[in-house]
Amino acid sequence: MTIKRDWLLQQMGITQWTLRRSTVSQGKSTIYLPAHIRLLLVTDPLPPPGHPLVDDVVRSMALRSEQLLALTINQALMLPSQVRCHCWWLGLKATRNFNGICLSTPTLSILQKDPMAKRALWRQISHYK
Repeated sequence: MTIKRDWLLQQMGITQWTLRRSTVSQGKSTIYLPAHIRLLLVTDPLPPPGHPLVDDVVRSMALRSEQLLALTINQALMLPSQVRCHCWWLGLKATRNFNGICLSTPTLSILQKDPMAKRALWRQISHYK
């Protein structure tokens, strides 16, 4: 039956599309955050666990490292709309508001080498204290 339908659609000049992530449209790929998460780090690639600069930012916000969750942009976009927490967009443009503090910085490699970028990050953090 599928082959006949495909042939008919082709004869009618109708292009068929295939969803890349069909589970997203079915609501099966929603990411749920544990209750203890207070800061989302959205970046690609993800930094290694325990990165010194990331840990410093977490501590400066009076948080613990276990309250941080690092996500890729695709994972962040799959979070439910009612998520409320702080977010750090590392090397990416902020594409979503999580109703908390929103930090936006260049990539981690740039932050490590550029004192002006690092200073701008600390200004963003101190603005919310």
